Amino acid sequence: MKKVAIIGGTGFEKLNFLSGTKTLKIKTPFGDPSSELHTGQYNGLKIVHIARHGKDNSISSAMVNFKANMLALKELGCTHIISTTSCGSLREEICPGEFIVFDQFIDFSRHRFTTIFQESQPGEFRYTPMAYPFSDELRDNLIEAAVTLGLTVHTKGTVITIDGPRFSTRAESQLYRMWGADIINMTTAPEVILANELAIPMAVIALCTDFDSWRTDIKPPSLEDIREIIDQHGAKLLELLKISLTNI
Repeated sequence: MKKVAIIGGTGFEKLNFLSGTKTLKIKTPFGDPSSELHTGQYNGLKIVHIARHGKDNSISSAMVNFKANMLALKELGCTHIISTTSCGSLREEICPGEFIVFDQFIDFSRHRFTTIFQESQPGEFRYTPMAYPFSDELRDNLIEAAVTLGLTVHTKGTVITIDGPRFSTRAESQLYRMWGADIINMTTAPEVILANELAIPMAVIALCTDFDSWRTDIKPPSLEDIREIIDQHGAKLLELLKISLTNI
């Protein structure tokens, strides 16, 4: 039976559309997850929700225990993962308030040990294929849901993940554009790497909140501006999730 995990990013610490909810505290070999896990149902589909940054959004991107979060979802029997996130745009055509469904990533985090497999048995090799890191089935599902709602959605994009929690300098932002990245965030690479190691299909729906730091004709993004975009478009993302879950 399918059980879908939803990883809620900033602004999506709670899901108000689940029925029969229960709260679980999970211990893992890597420590405690970011938050309690909430199980419930939506249209008969089993759902597990976790708040990536904690229930009060107090955990910075640099301090998220990604391994504990993902292993907890695995232990609860999740068969699919949908992750929500905000991101900065590195392209003129991707604007604040629009949605993106990633198809590739560049991991530029430098201080994260991003593997479940910390040790191997003699003669055992732990190399995980990552050429196509995101589930096409889940990606198509999210794109269809966005189109159904009449939202502007970019059907592919390469996200570069940095450690955070600081934003990029202009020089860094320009460099990422030269590398071919389309958007930037601080959480996707660890999560999707671990999901692939755990053999759980995953897709990400992202809300663009700003133009990062590369543009010189506008002011650099501020926390207030980003929060305003999330508040303006959060309800749309929740509706998108509901349609996506119904299609699953």
